[in-house]
Amino acid sequence: MKIRYLHTMVRVLDLEKSMAFYELLGLKETRRYENETGRFTLVFMAPPGQEECPVELTYNWDGDDGLPSDSRHFGHLAYEVENIYDMCQHLMDNGVVINRPPRDGRMAFVRSPDNVSIELLQMGEALTPHEPWASMGNTGHW
Repeated sequence: MKIRYLHTMVRVLDLEKSMAFYELLGLKETRRYENETGRFTLVFMAPPGQEECPVELTYNWDGDDGLPSDSRHFGHLAYEVENIYDMCQHLMDNGVVINRPPRDGRMAFVRSPDNVSIELLQMGEALTPHEPWASMGNTGHW
């Protein structure tokens, strides 16, 4: 029996704000679907060259009273990055809280504007631990 990954769907409260967050991670919009009858928009975003691995942002035009709530029941999205320190610094410079800093040079967690947990993993071997990351504490939960 064959199976193929299609996408991961997350509901978002503010489509533009959420798209801006995923763009900071390096994802680009690959396609969009607007449904007048259902009053929703689906935006698919993926890393360049990996369009087969999108995250689907589902935006309900009439709002969603459950957002933003704690999305721990969802789990997380995971992305491998070329340099975890550079990515975390880039996100911090753009106002994103690093919930679990990359103290080990290998793994970090952040949250999207809709409280979705995002795991960032260093491509290949872990980087050598160094400051300010090595002694940075956790913020919130992931």
